[in-house]
Amino acid sequence: MRASTRRTALQVGLAATAAGGAAFAAWRFRKQPIRVGVLHSLTGTMSLSERPVVDATLFAIELVNQSGGLLGRRVEPVVVDGRSDGQHFAREADALLRRGDISVVFGCWTSASRKSVVPVFERHRHLLVYPVQYEGLEQSPNVIYTGAAPNQQIIPAVAWAFENVGRSFFLVGSDYVFPRTANEITKDQLRAIGATLVGEQYLPLGSRDVDACVRAIVEARPSVILNTINGDTNLAFFRALRAAGITPSRIPTVSFSIGEPELQSLGDADVAGDFAAWNYFQSIASAKNRAWISAFRQRYGANRTLSDPMEAAFVGVQLWAQAVRSIGEFSPRAARLGMLSQSVEAPEGVVAIDADTGHCWKSVRIGRARRDGQFDIVWNSDRPARPEPFPIYRSEAEWQRFLRALYEGWGARWSAPARG
Repeated sequence: MRASTRRTALQVGLAATAAGGAAFAAWRFRKQPIRVGVLHSLTGTMSLSERPVVDATLFAIELVNQSGGLLGRRVEPVVVDGRSDGQHFAREADALLRRGDISVVFGCWTSASRKSVVPVFERHRHLLVYPVQYEGLEQSPNVIYTGAAPNQQIIPAVAWAFENVGRSFFLVGSDYVFPRTANEITKDQLRAIGATLVGEQYLPLGSRDVDACVRAIVEARPSVILNTINGDTNLAFFRALRAAGITPSRIPTVSFSIGEPELQSLGDADVAGDFAAWNYFQSIASAKNRAWISAFRQRYGANRTLSDPMEAAFVGVQLWAQAVRSIGEFSPRAARLGMLSQSVEAPEGVVAIDADTGHCWKSVRIGRARRDGQFDIVWNSDRPARPEPFPIYRSEAEWQRFLRALYEGWGARWSAPARG
């Protein structure tokens, strides 16, 4: 047989194989797909942090489909842009759920966006899987929380800083519900452990006007800065700190919303030597984590970094898929009940959903930023911590009064109104 004839036969064979594979895939997924919502900020100040979380969510869905889908169906994501605005998140959530064919929604980053959509999910009796550490003070029957509760990030990080860095603290954050509440919890804790609060400042989400805040830090001369700024305001903030002569060796910063993607974007702000508190760091030395990093980079590029919210989003899809397989049903109510008994060996270690709270048992880690955009883990908890959404410093009723005062003071919003 001539070479050209052999090539033609090979091409025909490959085409037949491809056609057969496509036919098999079509047969395997002959039922209507299971559609899921992915609701994150693709634009606006939070897009820097949320776009990578979308990638991790879609990657997890792709792996589910590659392994055969769920109940003979392909999982089909419907991606929606929350535009870094809580009220827009609520509108988009309502539109998603009104479609009538969405089984679950994976999404939100800021607590302003989450708190804006939770009433929507409760009204529709639907299911949100939320992947980001947060301030607690919430427990909804329509939400599964795969990020950290306060006792799994904020509280242990403050205790660590008090014991290892310094005894006087300056609190800085974005002006919405997560930083305000996280810092209220922190102030209770500082009083309980005998630490000193020397200052507290808030910046509008997306603001670049950080000079007055940095001047206040310079004047207060704290031992530690606790940073709950979210989004790209961090770039302006750290640049201004360095311009004012505040370096990690003089006054270290412990951040609660800066992971590896944000660390890379900070660039010339140079935060090497500062700290962050999370449950997951890309530098975790385990076979499970290395395999996840390798697979993600094969899909999205060799230079991509991974972070705690990305890992929590990935794990959220895994836990939901396990629940659907185990109960043989994908309705929101059934899936939520099924998720309450799920656990998984995740890149961060074992993650299990606590049936009483809908939050996850998670290990706690503190990392020191490196110049290469990664973190050296300097402390970790011995074992996963049980989630405690309501910190012990006040009663649940007192915390709810605090939240209501914030909400009403901001004109029935979960973030401070724009200054004008």
